[in-house]
Amino acid sequence: MAALHLLLLSLLCTLFVYQCHGACAEVDSDTEAVAGKGFKLGCISCKRRSEVDGSATVEWYFRAKGEADFVPIYTYDEDGPTIKHDHFMDRLDWNGSKRSNDIQDGSIYLLNVTFNDTGTYSCFFNRILSYENYEYSTVVSKVVQLSVVAKATRGTASIVSEVMMYVSIIGLQVWLLIEMIYCYRKIAAAGEEALREAANAEYLAIASESKDNCAGVQVGE
Repeated sequence: MAALHLLLLSLLCTLFVYQCHGACAEVDSDTEAVAGKGFKLGCISCKRRSEVDGSATVEWYFRAKGEADFVPIYTYDEDGPTIKHDHFMDRLDWNGSKRSNDIQDGSIYLLNVTFNDTGTYSCFFNRILSYENYEYSTVVSKVVQLSVVAKATRGTASIVSEVMMYVSIIGLQVWLLIEMIYCYRKIAAAGEEALREAANAEYLAIASESKDNCAGVQVGE
């Protein structure tokens, strides 16, 4: 029984470490682009339950400064990327999750930024979670308020965003380390318990054999 418990703990710890290698941290996008340069429009939506299979498609919309309505500009699904608006034709590249339909990073890269790109960008994750007997659909949206400048400046929002990104990464690594130590301690404790049980069983077997031998001697006398 102890050996089975030890095996289960090992499998759980291995699974935990495997899943945490794909840890996801939601970091806000930068909001200031430089005219003539490239710019990453960040959009990350972490799946809350990593053990559940899922798939997602991503849609991007844009509302120019002074305009009232959003227009579709980009989609990414199982068939790949599609640019939806002439203004962004040949200027948008996928910069998100790759080699997986379970998209958590829906970022895109805007090439050759112009002042006409100033405005509000909205990103939508259309996610389907596949459980054993049913599927659950959910929609998550993110908003990026983009301003375009002639020369790069180091804004407060950019600094805070970068700091938060590193804090999130460090926090995840510390959490992973603590959980690994906990798992290994549990494994070690289970191993020691298994050894104690084996030693006790061996002692009882020897004691029982000695008792039987003594009884046999007495009967012989």
